[in-house]
Amino acid sequence: MLYIIGLGLGDEKDITVKGLEAIEKCEKVYMEAYTSLLSFGLSSHGLSNLEKFYGKPIILADREMVEEKADQFLSQAQHSHVAFLVVGDPFGATTHTDLVVRAKKMGVEVKIVHNASVMNAVGICGLQLYRYGETVSIPFFTDTWRPDSFYEKIRENRNLGLHTLCLLDIRVKEPTLESLCRGRKDYEPPRYMTINTAIEQLLEIAQAREESAYTEDTECVGLARIGSEDQMVVAGTMKQLLLIDFGAPLHCLVITGKTHPLEEEMLDFYRCRT
Repeated sequence: MLYIIGLGLGDEKDITVKGLEAIEKCEKVYMEAYTSLLSFGLSSHGLSNLEKFYGKPIILADREMVEEKADQFLSQAQHSHVAFLVVGDPFGATTHTDLVVRAKKMGVEVKIVHNASVMNAVGICGLQLYRYGETVSIPFFTDTWRPDSFYEKIRENRNLGLHTLCLLDIRVKEPTLESLCRGRKDYEPPRYMTINTAIEQLLEIAQAREESAYTEDTECVGLARIGSEDQMVVAGTMKQLLLIDFGAPLHCLVITGKTHPLEEEMLDFYRCRT
């Protein structure tokens, strides 16, 4: 049996009772460690807190293990109970859907334990979840690569009056270009995109267009460490949010569409006053 268990967004205590009971049954416990992080995941004692609370040793599953060596723990799940822990909800990333497909093809029974994810936790800002369009991911620009394929999705959402959730790049255990060329495993330092960087890149893309889907005066909502005790939510124009220090990761950004009076009333509690 393979249990894919959502951990929620805050700390080790955000796991559900059902999730904790599943872990107790398992001989092996893996934790996916590259599509997202718990709010305390950057600290040196984060993993030990999880192990202490769950009462089991945890094996970190990086991108290489999940994408290239998943058969190792899927084979274990053919004969014993194995837990695969995921920050947020198990189906918050396509990687986890792929894992379910691979497990079922191997004849492994799969049980899912759901939890809160950024996809519904953004509701804290007051923008109604059913008024969101397609979610987009914004990757880091490089000197030679400045992707903008997500721009059309933002424009379509705004043309329909819908809000856009922008998930910001997380680069953990990414191989360096030099190491790829030389065929050895050297990795870049971890990087987590800030709301400020995302807005800078979005404005650069808009400025290159003849007709912009948004401008520096477009109202947005910046959310940092959502689900944690020190979460930060600020509403304002792109120009205003550029000046805000949102602190430690993880960050996400919402570009608003047409807002309802009730949404406006809620946003006002978070609105930037500068």
